[in-house]
Amino acid sequence: MRHCFYLCLLVIGHSLSAQSVDSIPQKDFGDLIKSLKRHGRQPKKDTLPPKIHPFELSIAPAVGYSLSSGVAGILATNTAFYLGDHTSTNLSEVLANAMYTQYNQVNIPIEATIWTKNNHFNITADWRLMLYPQDTYGLGSKTTDADATNMNFTYIRLYQSILKNLGANWYAGVGYNLDYFTKTTVDDLPENRTSDAETYGIRPKAIASGTTLNLLYDSRKNPINAKGGEQYANVVYRNNQMGLGSDNNWQSLILDMRKYISLGNPRHILAFWSYNALTLSGHPPYPLLPSTGWDTYNNTGRGYIQGRFRGTNMLYLESEYRFPLTRNGLLGGVLFANGESFTEPTSHRFEAVSYGYGIGFRLKVNKHSDTNIGIDYGWGANHSRGFFVNLGEVF
Repeated sequence: MRHCFYLCLLVIGHSLSAQSVDSIPQKDFGDLIKSLKRHGRQPKKDTLPPKIHPFELSIAPAVGYSLSSGVAGILATNTAFYLGDHTSTNLSEVLANAMYTQYNQVNIPIEATIWTKNNHFNITADWRLMLYPQDTYGLGSKTTDADATNMNFTYIRLYQSILKNLGANWYAGVGYNLDYFTKTTVDDLPENRTSDAETYGIRPKAIASGTTLNLLYDSRKNPINAKGGEQYANVVYRNNQMGLGSDNNWQSLILDMRKYISLGNPRHILAFWSYNALTLSGHPPYPLLPSTGWDTYNNTGRGYIQGRFRGTNMLYLESEYRFPLTRNGLLGGVLFANGESFTEPTSHRFEAVSYGYGIGFRLKVNKHSDTNIGIDYGWGANHSRGFFVNLGEVF
C-alpha cells in the first residue's frame, strides 16, 4: 500500500504465545494502548519465560489521502506465521488489503510468501482486483505534468509460483501469470496531438497469459523486516504465449535485488534495492508496461505519484538508512534516496534519471512479527512531493 497518507484507527495483534525480541523489552502500539489504560496502576510483572510466536495478525483500518486517490478508506492486514521450527523455517507472510477512494477506485490485493517446513518450498501469490482510474503521463523519463491523461481500467491479476530449495538459500521453480484488463479507456487527451498511449496502442480489453521461470536467493529470516547481513535476489523470466490465451507473444525479465548492512548496531541498517523490469521482445499491453509504483508491492519511486513514469524498460535503484528513535523499538526513522530511468519511446535508450529522496517515521504495530507502519514524506523533481505509507518495510 502506498501513495496514501493515512490515520491508523486500530491495530490488533493476535498471537498464540508470548515472545521477547531483544534484551531490552520491546514495545509496540498495543503496549502503548495498554499502558494508557493502566496509567496510575502498578504494571504486572511477566515471570513467564519468552516463547516464539507461531502466528501474528496485524489489522489497521485507516482513512487517508493522496494525490492519486483523494480521500480513501483502507483496511490493511498483515499475517505472519511459521510452518515449521523458527530456527530452520523462514517466517511466512500474507498481506491482504482493501481500499475504496474518493475517485471511485477499488483496490483489493492479496500477496503471500509461504515457506514450508525447513524451507523445502517457497510458494508465492499475487492476486488483485482493481477498478482504477489513474493518470498516465506517456512513455520515457522526459514526460511532464502537462502530458497527463486519465486512464481508466478494470484489472484482474493472478500470479502464482512454487520454488524448491536447491541447497543453502537458493531456490528455483516455475509459475503462471495472468493479467486481464477490461473497460480500458484514455480520456483528457492533449489537444491537437496524439498521446503516447494512443501511439503505443491501447485497447479496451487486453490479456497477458504466460509461464514464468524463477530463480531466488533469500537469506532473510523475516521478509517483513530484514536484518543486517541478509540478502535477497529474485530473477523472473516471463514467456507470454497466444496458446495460453495471451493477445500476443512477448517476453519479459525482472531482476529484484536487495542487500542489508548492519552499521555496528544491529538496529542501524543501511539497505539497498535494485529493481529492473525489462521487455525482451514483443508488445506488452500499455497498462502492464513497467511504471513508477507498479512493482509487486507498489513501492518504487517514493517522491512521485504512482504511474508518473512508464516505459518498455525500467532501471531502479534505492538506498535507505534505518535507525531507532527509542530503545524499546516502538519508534524509528528512515532516510531514503532513489533514482529511476525508463527507455524513451523513439530512441529506446535510457536518456534521463528521475531522482527522489525523503524522510520517514516508523511505528511498531507488532513487536513479535517486527511489523512497522511506515509514514514517509518524499520529494521528486518539478515540485513532486507527498506522503507514502506502508504496513511493513518498503523493501
